[in-house]
Amino acid sequence: MARLQLIVIGSAAGGGFPQWNCGRAVSSLFWQGDTRVVPRTQSSIAASVDGSRWVLLNASPDLRHQIIATPALHPRAGERHSPIAAVVLTNGDIDHVAGLLTLRERQPFDLYATAAIQEVLSANPIFEALDRTVVRRHTIALGDTVETGAGVAIEIFPVPGKIPLYMENGEPEIGAETEATVGARIIGRDGAQTFYIPGCAHLSPALRERLKDASLVLFDGTLWTDDEMIRQGVGQKTGQRMGHISMSGDGGSIAAFKDLGVARKVFVHINNTNPVLIDDSPQRRAAEEAGWEIAVDGMEIAL
Repeated sequence: MARLQLIVIGSAAGGGFPQWNCGRAVSSLFWQGDTRVVPRTQSSIAASVDGSRWVLLNASPDLRHQIIATPALHPRAGERHSPIAAVVLTNGDIDHVAGLLTLRERQPFDLYATAAIQEVLSANPIFEALDRTVVRRHTIALGDTVETGAGVAIEIFPVPGKIPLYMENGEPEIGAETEATVGARIIGRDGAQTFYIPGCAHLSPALRERLKDASLVLFDGTLWTDDEMIRQGVGQKTGQRMGHISMSGDGGSIAAFKDLGVARKVFVHINNTNPVLIDDSPQRRAAEEAGWEIAVDGMEIAL
């Protein structure tokens, strides 16, 4: 039986690494030609069991580049075709939905999202460039498991988060478990499964129980410390205010996962300020010594 295959087609947070207008801290190393850092595109993964039909988890603004860089996502020679059978959205953030516009060339695929995320798309007429008679939109409820038609099933579940930044009006609720931010359990035909959670404000008791003893979790690695962006002079918000748990510290994800028994742990959605992007940094060593891998574009995982 075919095995579940994953490709990390984008491993960075919003804006990618390096960000186009950032010459500070970690991004500056790239502009200076430092080989300890490598560029990364914005967060997305692809899943398949047969290697010919793929499901995308999120559609980043870098999707065209990601397709070019990923042979498994290339069209067949001589045909108007795409191996992308479906797209599943985990929230309505720009770095997770803007790439849908790259897929507007009347190519059929299925688009899955919660009602709250579907409403984000419906509220913006630019997404009508995805002809609804060609791109089939499916609303899925929390707890639902859907067969994507590519031999991959996806279960959607709530994770602590918040609404997208561009939808904020005043102070948003941080850490609520609603349809606005979800995680995905990806299941292959043989029962192999993994969890993909690119955005998470904290590990709630329900989420901890869900992830306990998992074979693989790809998890929010946005920041190393909560005040990282403020200290580096690239933003005014903490990670918690943005709805992201930090890697380090007593309340961080490394500590939170310590007793969960997860066999393999991979950080994704890594911000351009995060020092784990530097190959030999103390922070990278600390994460790896705690059993974590730092995702890079093109990373392939077979379960």
